[in-house]
Amino acid sequence: MSENYNTACKGTISLNKEWVIMKDKQLTTNQGVPVTDNQNSLTAGERGPVSLQDVHLIEKLAHFDRERIPERVVHARGAGAHGYFQVYESMAKYTCAKFLQDPKKQTPIFVRFSTVVGARGSADTARDPRGFAVKFYTEEGNYDLVGNNLPVFFIRDPIKFPDMVHAFKPAPDTNIPTSSSANSRFWDFISLTPESTHMITWLFSDRGTIKSYRKMEGFGVNTYNWVNAEGEAVYVKYHWKPREGVETIDRHEATRLAGEDPDMATRDLYETIASGKTVEYEMNIQLMEIADELKQSFDPLDPTKTWPEDKFPLMPVGKMVLNRNPENYFAEVEQAAFSPGSIVPGIELSADKLLQGRAFSYADTQRHRIGTNYLQLPVNRPKVAVSNNQRDGAMQYAPYGGGTVNYEPNTLAGGVPHEAPATGTPAVYHVEGNIIRKKITLKDDYTQAGERYRSLSKRDQDHLVDNIVDSLGKAKKPIQHSMVDNLTKADVEFGKRVAKGLEIK
Repeated sequence: MSENYNTACKGTISLNKEWVIMKDKQLTTNQGVPVTDNQNSLTAGERGPVSLQDVHLIEKLAHFDRERIPERVVHARGAGAHGYFQVYESMAKYTCAKFLQDPKKQTPIFVRFSTVVGARGSADTARDPRGFAVKFYTEEGNYDLVGNNLPVFFIRDPIKFPDMVHAFKPAPDTNIPTSSSANSRFWDFISLTPESTHMITWLFSDRGTIKSYRKMEGFGVNTYNWVNAEGEAVYVKYHWKPREGVETIDRHEATRLAGEDPDMATRDLYETIASGKTVEYEMNIQLMEIADELKQSFDPLDPTKTWPEDKFPLMPVGKMVLNRNPENYFAEVEQAAFSPGSIVPGIELSADKLLQGRAFSYADTQRHRIGTNYLQLPVNRPKVAVSNNQRDGAMQYAPYGGGTVNYEPNTLAGGVPHEAPATGTPAVYHVEGNIIRKKITLKDDYTQAGERYRSLSKRDQDHLVDNIVDSLGKAKKPIQHSMVDNLTKADVEFGKRVAKGLEIK
């Protein structure tokens, strides 16, 4: 048989030992099944929640989660610290989560700050979102609040997450992250993903370059549910406010520091705490009645959107104090594992599609990166008793149970471990809809991006435009035109200024 031959499907097949590759580039799963929609997860109705039967989504995420060994796929470079969280007053009206009830109680926490795209050896000052992950060791188990230093995100559907990171990472043929090709890859994806326009107004402002983790905000980004003891639920968004205020640097200083002191933010955090000082943040929340979600001009579950603070004001909830450095970086910072799926009673996931994909992907990544029993490591282990029938796996050592019984229900062990009694009244959600792949109706990819641009001072607008021109100018001309079109839809002046900087008529 010849090496290449034509098929009835109009494609050309190249035979390389066992591999058969379609030359017409038709998108398929790893099983070779054609993919007809690679933009939208299967959801109950257009707004979710996401269905576990979406085998294409699970395949993409599961494969993506295993692409790096042993470095994190994203958030590889990080710094961490121990401390505590203390609520100001009981939040019982909104949630029955016990760590949010007693103002006298200090809940131990571990925080990991990080850059998102860069590898472990990259500079702290590179233009990038910053991860802001908090692990609360509560009396009801671990709660992870995993967010970023910017309030919105690039995408709204988890099925696009592997593509997004692939576009942002070094090119697969050269492994060069800062070449013209890399800029074309980044802007190619962004220009073809209009929902990213809002995020660009944040990332390419000076919020995208920092030199201190002590002076940046944190956001949960996604929308969560708080549920009180009566089973009443409310939507919630999280905001962390640094006690020392927000401080940024421009791209020129960021570039200089990347060469002179690439570990600036990591060093600053460590040395501040080592000197006996504390690093503090205040937790604020925004609340929205679930009955009001469809009354908004935007979709409240869309992570590319913010909630207007004049309509949903910030409510101070408590303070977080970092007061102890890790004793061993690898054991505590590198092996720290977070997942939005780590929730406690009183806090639940909303139908936010991206959040639901993250709840699977984060924990799945850690099982691959660190091992099946990663939660037995001291930095990840809950500070309450763990009792279940999960056994074995690599590096299993915790004596969670002995004897002949490793199943439930049982009589041989007296029914132990048995199910815990319900605390409070569970929230009830009504979900219906055809299982479909469909974009949300209220996508409006440009309004908030324009509002964000117009809210900036002239200096910040100048920096935003200059930063975009500097980066986008390295991309191919058709990509520049496409991106300018998106920015113009957000704000005419914004688009015109970037076009002028790129010498585009």
